[in-house]
Amino acid sequence: MLIYSTKNRDRPYHLTYCSNIHPGEDWEDVFKNLQTYIPKLKKELAPDAPFGIGLRLANTASEELLRGDNLEQLKHWLMIEDCYVFTLNGFPYGGFHRQVVKDHVYRPDWSEGDRLTYTERLLKILAELLPEAIDGGISTVPLSYKPWWQSNPDHLPTIFEGSSFHLAEIAAQMAKLEEETGKLLHLDLEPEPDALLENTDEAIAFFENWLLPVGQGYLQQKYGVTSTLAETWLRRHIRVCYDTCHFAVEYEDPAIALAKFEKAGIAIGKFQISSAIRIPIPPEKAQRQVLKQHLEPFAESTYLHQVIEKGASGTLNHYQDLQNALLELMNTSATEWRTHFHVPIFIDRYPPFNSTQDHITDILQQLDQAPQCNHLEIETYTWEVLPSEMKLDIFTSIKREYEWILNALS
Repeated sequence: MLIYSTKNRDRPYHLTYCSNIHPGEDWEDVFKNLQTYIPKLKKELAPDAPFGIGLRLANTASEELLRGDNLEQLKHWLMIEDCYVFTLNGFPYGGFHRQVVKDHVYRPDWSEGDRLTYTERLLKILAELLPEAIDGGISTVPLSYKPWWQSNPDHLPTIFEGSSFHLAEIAAQMAKLEEETGKLLHLDLEPEPDALLENTDEAIAFFENWLLPVGQGYLQQKYGVTSTLAETWLRRHIRVCYDTCHFAVEYEDPAIALAKFEKAGIAIGKFQISSAIRIPIPPEKAQRQVLKQHLEPFAESTYLHQVIEKGASGTLNHYQDLQNALLELMNTSATEWRTHFHVPIFIDRYPPFNSTQDHITDILQQLDQAPQCNHLEIETYTWEVLPSEMKLDIFTSIKREYEWILNALS
């Protein structure tokens, strides 16, 4: 659905929620979820206007969607329901619900051919579904997972180089598509804690030290284009997905992060709107014991919930998962933890801790700092693993997240 920023009422944004909140790895389940929830949400939120969809397709679902007449059936359903797809979530390749995901979510990484093949398939699907005069984005894994390479840092250049080759190939295919059809697609790297690209500075360094020089060479050699055109393709079609949960966990300042990306000439392709958990660390051991009891339900076994703690001097320390961090809670000298657990965006306090909702508010006030980006996607995929006292029914929860954003922008 189209919404407008508070500062520029003439500039529209496409708002959606990511369908990865719903379990479903094959196309039949994905389509069933769309048919169950989308018409009801549209009726409540945008009865008289087209309704945008953020579609998550696992590898299996993407293969099945291109078989038989499945894609034509989807296109017909979208037309009948007055809906449109403008963004895909291409981060999780395999199973994402009701199983142990953890660091498997990064496999295959961008140095592997299977990640390229999967993304090429998503490109083909989005090119078919995308309406005219709207750009389309695919969010994706931020190259690889950093802890895999900590014991073998000499292999990192191979990962960066291989990833740059594959990303350049995707950029070339998107550039050719735009030349042939006029449709602009972009791939949006999504930094997150402990990923190979986890923050603003690391993303910029990758563009400047690897993607642009290595990618330009690849494109010049394979496609015979000039260095200038190769750089244009890379900057136009490889962008950043700014997830407000992830950047908040990294203690990033939204205004500074956006200014850095703009100065580096790196476009934001999508803002994913989500909240993390912010945890003030009390000084007393008894208070910490109570805090630990409140946090234990969040240390669940499906997803990674990376923790970054901040000390009194401002230094940051990482834990790979909340389960690991809890072992150190009684003795840490940190004053605050932030953990990568996507919680509903409409609540700012979960006593005895808070959310990072203020990071979302800051971003919504600064949308004009990312002039190329008009994609907003709510992403609270953890609904199934939320502690029971925090759960609304899933339809009500999604609807309230939309309403919170609409109210924040009103």
